[in-house]
Amino acid sequence: MRESAILNHAARVLDSLPPGAPADAALRRYLEGPRLGAAEKRAVSQAVFANFRWLGWLDQASSTQKRVEQALELQERFDADPSSVKAEALAARAVPGWLASEMEPGPEYLRQLQRPPALWIRGRPGKASGLAAALGGCEPPDLSAHLAAPADLAALRYRGESDLFLTPQFRSGEFEIQDLSSQLVGHACAPVAGETWWDACAGEGGKTLHLSDLMRNKGMIWATDRSARRLAVLRRRAARAGAFNYRVSEWGGGAPPLLARFDGVLLDAPCSGVGTWQRNPHARWTVTPRDVAELAGIQLRLLRSAAAALKPGGRLVYSVCTLTRSETVAVAKAFAADHPGFVPIPLPIAPAGTEAGQLTLWPQEINANGMFIACWKRPL
Repeated sequence: MRESAILNHAARVLDSLPPGAPADAALRRYLEGPRLGAAEKRAVSQAVFANFRWLGWLDQASSTQKRVEQALELQERFDADPSSVKAEALAARAVPGWLASEMEPGPEYLRQLQRPPALWIRGRPGKASGLAAALGGCEPPDLSAHLAAPADLAALRYRGESDLFLTPQFRSGEFEIQDLSSQLVGHACAPVAGETWWDACAGEGGKTLHLSDLMRNKGMIWATDRSARRLAVLRRRAARAGAFNYRVSEWGGGAPPLLARFDGVLLDAPCSGVGTWQRNPHARWTVTPRDVAELAGIQLRLLRSAAAALKPGGRLVYSVCTLTRSETVAVAKAFAADHPGFVPIPLPIAPAGTEAGQLTLWPQEINANGMFIACWKRPL
């Protein structure tokens, strides 16, 4: 397919995007169906995301096709030489101005945002090495400079060209497509076989399934979410993965949905998603400071509910794929002030010298989504 056709497809996606609607969802709908092959779909996706990654550099008076072409040229130049774009230009154009009030976006972080994201998969227990050989194009992460990587980390970066969803290994449940930072959240929880856990905002179940694997399918995980649709996806994924030590229930965020008390609670809370801006550059231009403030209030309320469901001595893990102060250290500080008996406990993946109970995963250090994790132990 000629490049002009790719530009036209990308322009149609962009021109059909309603104000405020997520670009990834519009792109997914557009690419459904057999009219484009895997290579063409990848090219259209790259063009759409390049448009938002380089939005601050584009001539808004030109046609959509011209803007997409310009964005791809900028991406090609940057990929060849990241220093070709000055740090000052990145700070002024690659992110919204309000971000500086919530974090310190340094040059390496900003350069990381302008790179196409890595694709990470999680091998099922005991299958990672065979999976890498079967799929090809796989490499493990090198986290030694930044984290205490767990010995049983089964993360692989996929660099191949195959549609992973169509591989026999995916269909037989040998791996999940899951970002590296999300996998590290599961290891931060450090669940033990036979325990009872609550994955409070389970979504479509990526972390639920990882907890199940880490627990060797023993014990029980209660997975809740406010969306019945997402929980239905979780059930389908669990069936493919052969996970059975879980139950699902809808939960809107009020009082804990069960009378049971848990050995551990994972609250992967709804957030602004600033940590995903490399993977989802459109969100840079839709998230507002008001969103951040409102979400911080929701996160603190959910943390209080989650804390009430713990057994004495139980572990509470808070994670958000954002990097704003309001949603990370400020929420953790407010929760600690409300619950002085809860003790911050070391995270097993944290390097030596890290503040007890808190860890920030930076995109430029792990080549994955940004993530904040905090962990407490309920008093006996």
